[in-house]
Amino acid sequence: MLRTTDKRNVRITGGIFRERMDLDKAYLMELDTQCLLQNFYIEAGIIMPGLQVVPDPNSASLHWGWESPTCQLRGHFLGHWMSAAAAFVASDNDVQLKAKLDKIVSELARCQELNGGEWVGAIPEKYLDRLARPEYIWSPQYTMHKTVMGLVDTYRFTGNEQALHIADKLADWYIKWIERMSKIDPDIAYKGEQGGMLEEWAELYHITKDKKYLSLIESYKNSYLFKELGEGRDALTDNHANASIPVSHGSARLYEVLSDEKARAYYRDMTEKFWANAVEDRGMYATTGANAGEFWIPKHKMAQYIGDTDQEFCTVYNMVRTADYLYRWSGDTRYLDYIELALYNGFLAQQNGVTGMPTYFLPMRAGARKKWGTKRNDFWCCYGTMVQAQSLYPSLVYYADEEKGRINAAQYIPCEASFDLNGNHITISQTTDMVSYNNQVFFDEHSGGEKTRWSIRLEINAENPFDFRLRIPSWSAGKPIISQNGTRLSYEERDGYALVAAGAGSTVISLVIPSKVRAKPLDDEPTLAALVDGPIVLAGLVDKDCGIVYEDDAADVLCQRTEHTYSTYVWRQNCYITAGQPVNFEFKPLYDITDEAYTLYFTLKKK
Repeated sequence: MLRTTDKRNVRITGGIFRERMDLDKAYLMELDTQCLLQNFYIEAGIIMPGLQVVPDPNSASLHWGWESPTCQLRGHFLGHWMSAAAAFVASDNDVQLKAKLDKIVSELARCQELNGGEWVGAIPEKYLDRLARPEYIWSPQYTMHKTVMGLVDTYRFTGNEQALHIADKLADWYIKWIERMSKIDPDIAYKGEQGGMLEEWAELYHITKDKKYLSLIESYKNSYLFKELGEGRDALTDNHANASIPVSHGSARLYEVLSDEKARAYYRDMTEKFWANAVEDRGMYATTGANAGEFWIPKHKMAQYIGDTDQEFCTVYNMVRTADYLYRWSGDTRYLDYIELALYNGFLAQQNGVTGMPTYFLPMRAGARKKWGTKRNDFWCCYGTMVQAQSLYPSLVYYADEEKGRINAAQYIPCEASFDLNGNHITISQTTDMVSYNNQVFFDEHSGGEKTRWSIRLEINAENPFDFRLRIPSWSAGKPIISQNGTRLSYEERDGYALVAAGAGSTVISLVIPSKVRAKPLDDEPTLAALVDGPIVLAGLVDKDCGIVYEDDAADVLCQRTEHTYSTYVWRQNCYITAGQPVNFEFKPLYDITDEAYTLYFTLKKK
């Protein structure tokens, strides 16, 4: 099994990924601590200064939208905030963010004590009891999962023992609740969008080795999804997408932490079957999305569901996490290709590059516009997964295979990383192999016009030789050029990788991946296609599907459009303008779209 690099040992250093991380981290710091805790304080009976009476709601220092004290999902965001903050503390060693996170943990401990020593929620305990009755209640287990997740991640990434203690006492509450309520409803554990709880109980069992978590695992392990997947059914079509994906995280983590080999095999099989049902047998948009209105689209019916509510962001984030699990077990690069598509066309494309705010959905219809959230008045579920998403990059770049003594380069994102591979201390600096002007994509003034964002430089220092595998993306338009210490290498591509023997001392590896624009048609309407440049989906700056007329290849109608200035050149590299069309228009990366009307899918018309 491959091991992802510890967040403490990878720092993203430049480019658009670093820029988006910094936007995200600034937002985490900007949010008021009392507002983040407001619903926990209310539930614990703590009066916040100046808020005993609220004469003017417009000026009240409170969070609104889904964090409003009147919303049944209130408090969900704080758990995401804690997980993201903890990840940034680990990767960036951010002491200010750590101080804020530690303060929040101590206040949650205070709330837990006032609530009787176990319950620590932003919602009343009775919300969960309603799951056993025919009364409407909006996913209280979903809300509580975020709190547990935030506490567990705070312990995992920062070592905060108080966070672990709070989660452990909350688990005691859950054990009593399950025992009491299962007498009324034997299926109580499976209600209220509970899918993520299984992963957290598995994680807490792994951390503490306390058998009480085995009892919680036992209560949550029999999801209906496992039954349907085991019987070979389509378990997902028309079902709530983001309620189902976390179930795969639970089965994945059980495969990793349980000792019984039969049980482990079962949960791995469930995770793999979930992926096949969600991705391989279903098809997807060019961006990786496969849901509309938060529900899984029927297999190979993507064109039928093009609209304003495609690709909920929570699903993008959570599917990347499932892909990460599957890659670590298999080393199969198809999962890395999927992750790369999701990073560019979900993580980046659904975050506002100016404000850092998320868009709930990614519209696929012609002439769509992204709808951005505000900083304090919305707090949809996608706020939480977005702040976590931008902290995830350090975990996705490299994976170590200790059994075979090698490191895999999975994603090409500028960063500094260090490893202890079976006692061999290794450092790797990854950059784009051109002159830096504080952006990810650079160019060399003496290169004679040869410019590519997919020119990668890796500077390696190792105490002993080791094998270094470079992922060859499925979108590569030809055989990549690899050089070692200035000498071009002859290599064979195997299983989606190029193997390079890195020697002791200093090694410099250069990788140039050729790319081209390709048309990606939809299965159920092959004449309707998106244009993709490498892994980057292009958006046409036009408010309707005006079609693309071509002779041999639809991509041949595009001419590169470049602004040759230091401040704008680099991210204009993937911009184009059509030629020879009834109406000519520009294309640019989907992640670069902010408020413009855009169209992703065009009707192809061959001359």
